[in-house]
Amino acid sequence: MTAQVIVLNGGSSSGKSGIARCLQAVLPDPWLTFGCDTFVDALPAAMRTASDGIEVAADGEVTVGPEFRTLEAAWIEGIAAMARAGARVIVDEVFLGGPASQERWRKSLGDLPVLWVGVRCAGAVAAGRETARGDRVAGMAASQAELVHRGVLYDMEVDTTEAESLECARAIAARIA
Repeated sequence: MTAQVIVLNGGSSSGKSGIARCLQAVLPDPWLTFGCDTFVDALPAAMRTASDGIEVAADGEVTVGPEFRTLEAAWIEGIAAMARAGARVIVDEVFLGGPASQERWRKSLGDLPVLWVGVRCAGAVAAGRETARGDRVAGMAASQAELVHRGVLYDMEVDTTEAESLECARAIAARIA
């Protein structure tokens, strides 16, 4: 399969960002990486704690409001435009809305060749990574570990519970070669 876009979907601390960096190292052509963390970091600080933006509860549950969705739609369209302009793009995402989240991307990516990859990780392992990272609300990784995959369709899946990011990246790269 030839792909212009690789979408990595998995819960928090599942290993998506590590896989994305490894993909950039093992794929023969240059690929840009953009993730939901990049988008959230680009939001004004006030929107990271507001009901119309994004809120993370004490238990790690994430809720988003209408202004977040408006800006997210523009973000997705911007990434799709870069791919249409010739950039190869790796997207590091968390489909909190399951198939509805995937559909937002499908609609914007249109007829671009996309490799949809599920990045799985056992909740307990992801929770341990979350604790080690220290930059996430405790509980987020465990609550998202399965939730983000429900109803989502993939071309392939990798599991970082025991596999290293590089091993997963090589498996993904083999599907594109």
